[in-house]
Amino acid sequence: MSQRRRRAHAKRRGRRRISFLLVTMITALVAVAAGVTAEIARSRGGTDPTAAALALIPGSHSATLLEQERQQMILEDSAAKTLSLVGIPKLATRPKASAGSPGSTSPSSPSPTTGTTTPPPVVTATAPTPGTNQSIAWNMMSSFGFDRNTQFSGCLVPLWNQESGWNQFAENASGAYGIPQALPFTKMPQAAWPASAGGSSDPSAQINWGLGYIKGTYGTPCNAWGHEQSFGWY
Repeated sequence: MSQRRRRAHAKRRGRRRISFLLVTMITALVAVAAGVTAEIARSRGGTDPTAAALALIPGSHSATLLEQERQQMILEDSAAKTLSLVGIPKLATRPKASAGSPGSTSPSSPSPTTGTTTPPPVVTATAPTPGTNQSIAWNMMSSFGFDRNTQFSGCLVPLWNQESGWNQFAENASGAYGIPQALPFTKMPQAAWPASAGGSSDPSAQINWGLGYIKGTYGTPCNAWGHEQSFGWY
């Protein structure tokens, strides 16, 4: 029951109690008046009016109203005692499924694996045929800090293949000469020059100068090869 309805019932009960008291007081006054009248009549020798007055009280309209009010108050008090405030209903919560239960839909976390990660295999480049110009370059790579396994076959070999075909006598119309195609060829040591200029076209001298040029300009043969692919020269 709401607080407003409870207050309304309380007000009605209060008004009925007041009516009950008023009726009781009126009945008492009537009874007192009847007694006084009976006493006066007795002193005068008349008939006893008290009995008549008392006989009239139970059957009077006031007595009937009084009894009805009393019965109504009894019923309301009994009903009020059985009433209780209605609390706010609580929402039922769904029970959580335990891990591993048949109703559980959450995936189970995979158990971590033990052991160490296997490092990738080291690729070892194959050395070129001894006595060739590529073999000379292969043997010089480490002295310039170049990794032969990553910088030789995939970078330096195609770079100088495209420039001169690894031919120490290769000469370009622009004046570039030798395996690294130095322009002008006088940048290289004299031993690397052509015979017509007083040199001997020494492949070791040309390769040594070419690796130094790559290191100083591009850092690695692979960087030089990337530039060659993009622009056609290095």
